[in-house]
Amino acid sequence: MTIDVLTLFPEMFTSLNHSILKRAQDDGKIVVKVTNIRDFASSPHFKCDDEPYGGGAGMVMLCEPLFNAIESVITDKSKVYYMSPRGKVFKQAIAKQMSELEHIVLLCGHYEGIDQRVIDYFNIEELSIGDYVLTGGELPAMVVIDAVARLIPDVITADSLDSESFSSNLLEYDQYTRPAEYKGLKVPEILLSGHHANIEKWRKNNSLENTKRNRPDLLG
Repeated sequence: MTIDVLTLFPEMFTSLNHSILKRAQDDGKIVVKVTNIRDFASSPHFKCDDEPYGGGAGMVMLCEPLFNAIESVITDKSKVYYMSPRGKVFKQAIAKQMSELEHIVLLCGHYEGIDQRVIDYFNIEELSIGDYVLTGGELPAMVVIDAVARLIPDVITADSLDSESFSSNLLEYDQYTRPAEYKGLKVPEILLSGHHANIEKWRKNNSLENTKRNRPDLLG
């Protein structure tokens, strides 16, 4: 998969060059390319924003540099997403769908947003990572890249994907490791029993309890 990121702040994406995402890139599982939108603005000032028509606070990103930046990376196999607080809420099911695409483009907005004509012309899908507003689309884009990349085959082990949160519309069960007791806090005895059927039953019940407590909406 190839992921193109269009942003005014490409230096923010150096964080992708670490850990599992770095290994995925080194192994050729994903290709991440970051493009500076300002490179497509007109000289001498390379201006990328202006005041909104109709008045109001803030600035809006201009059509011209956005059109030019998108056209420089899209192909007939591309799907373009705009990171926006008004977008569809990004969930695991969407991440799974995106992981099966050949090429995605993530457009990072700033200020009050982007000119709507860009969204309409390129049939861009808007994505939000939650019900809050950030200063720009860069952090949401990194969240999407991480969530999508780990679902690509062989980026992480398949067993890890099978039992994690949202894999069965439930949150993940509690995890423990050595030592079996620390500062008087003990690992549940069932996990030390070696009885796999009972362990599996405990994990399912624990997963359900976690979901009821933290995300009852997932239970319908």
